Amino acid sequence: MREFSEDYLHRTREGMWDDSRAALEPLALESRNRILDVGCGTGELSRVLAAESPGEVVGCDADPELLRAAAAHEPAIPTVAGDAHRLPFSDDAFDLVVCQALLINLPDPAAALSEFARVSRDLVAAVEPDNGAVEVDSSVGAEDALEQRARDAYLDGIPTDVSLGADAREAFAAAETEFELLETRRYDHVRTVEPPYSEGAVTAARRKATGAGLADDRETMLEGRLTAAEYDDLRSEWRAMGRDVIEQMEERAYRRREAVPFFVTVGRV
Repeated sequence: MREFSEDYLHRTREGMWDDSRAALEPLALESRNRILDVGCGTGELSRVLAAESPGEVVGCDADPELLRAAAAHEPAIPTVAGDAHRLPFSDDAFDLVVCQALLINLPDPAAALSEFARVSRDLVAAVEPDNGAVEVDSSVGAEDALEQRARDAYLDGIPTDVSLGADAREAFAAAETEFELLETRRYDHVRTVEPPYSEGAVTAARRKATGAGLADDRETMLEGRLTAAEYDDLRSEWRAMGRDVIEQMEERAYRRREAVPFFVTVGRV
């Protein structure tokens, strides 16, 4: 399983579900008594579930540092350390088990779904992105194409299916447990950068200008078809693009919109 830092989860999940929660309607949260959020991380989805449901919400994650971060937020959500493939709960302990951006990081998502079904007496839901279909619209002309090149190289080097998205139904069908697939709904998580720029946006721009972000992903990128020479060329162009971003920021002219498509797939055990 791929691991992530608290800072990464905060950056990628910030504002998720703030604009609309319509894609969560098939979960019937208003009627749930006990919900499990598997791979809860720092608890962003757990808090949304708690706000929409009158029942108890429990978070579960394999990373104790992320669980400590989740406990530091309000409202506090009960959390338990556990492996998605060996959940520390009895059969039928919940009436809804849900995960967000977890299956894309597991080598065998169908096995995890079978385990989710074991501890659910009703529904299992997966909220998974299609990272291959991310759309970027930037005031820096080169940013869109360069991000697509970098994304394609990164996805090519990752051993798990991080573009699972709408195809999560196939993972449900491959699980040992039989599911009645109820519905799949799409939700676009949109993140914008515009003046006044946040500290996080400025930091991200500086990392582009230095190539630090691509340096973090170099090993993964080279696991795919990208050669070292191609990586060096990409990083050089990436740094030039980052300098353009900073220049536009200084003029308060930089704007960026990124849309990540998520798909909420719900099955009844």
